[in-house]
Amino acid sequence: MSVGILAHNVGPQPFAQLAAKVASYRFNYVQLALSKAITDVDCSLGKLSPGLANAIGEAFDKQGVGIPVLGCYMDLIELDDAKWRHNVDRFKEHLRYARQFGASIVATETGVPVIDDHDRNWRRLRSAVEEMAEEAEKFGIMVGLEVASRHIIGTAGALAQLIDEVPSSNIGVVMDPCNLMTQENYEQQHEIMQEAFRLLGNRVVSAHSKDIKLDANGILQVVSSGQGILNYPMFIELLNQYKPLSYVTLENAQEPYTSDARDFVLKQRG
Repeated sequence: MSVGILAHNVGPQPFAQLAAKVASYRFNYVQLALSKAITDVDCSLGKLSPGLANAIGEAFDKQGVGIPVLGCYMDLIELDDAKWRHNVDRFKEHLRYARQFGASIVATETGVPVIDDHDRNWRRLRSAVEEMAEEAEKFGIMVGLEVASRHIIGTAGALAQLIDEVPSSNIGVVMDPCNLMTQENYEQQHEIMQEAFRLLGNRVVSAHSKDIKLDANGILQVVSSGQGILNYPMFIELLNQYKPLSYVTLENAQEPYTSDARDFVLKQRG
């Protein structure tokens, strides 16, 4: 079995050094968020090219590390029209060049509402995802949408609704069970995970691995894999049931927890 990591969890740095650093931890692959992880190249909108993408991809390949997923986390319900257009265009640019990096998935969450107008926010989200899906279909890349609490897509049901409304086979799901948990519902984690896989399991293209626990004041917080109370046997069983051999990428796995989190997930995966 294999495991990956969000590349910026090992620290932003020049891309050749980043690739070597990831390899030193014995990770098989990364989810690479260019703006978060790479310090020596300008990867802002309009700067990506086949040459740049190939150079980064080759640096990781030389270290034996794949880049199956690009992270391009954009606010898809941004109220300012110019900023919204920038966000959508940046995601679409990642879709166009993903193959040169070696990636088949570009991942994002959806955005935290700043106004109490669900219909307006939903229309904005749907417009963005429709454009993204159309671009993804042209290049044979998957859009990986991720649920996150407080975001407009904050539940498995909300993401299932969006997928129904934008019927593209190039829309997939980045499954992160901890993102489904809140202070109010974490005690029902078993039911929440089962529902999420029932609604979205056939669309999963990648999974994120972290953990949750209560702090000294009883407040739910996110920690690295193996440090909390998430039912990992259930998570891995469901993932294997719906999408065997799926990508599993560590999140919240900065030092000093990086190696322990890797070993924990590898053990859970068998």
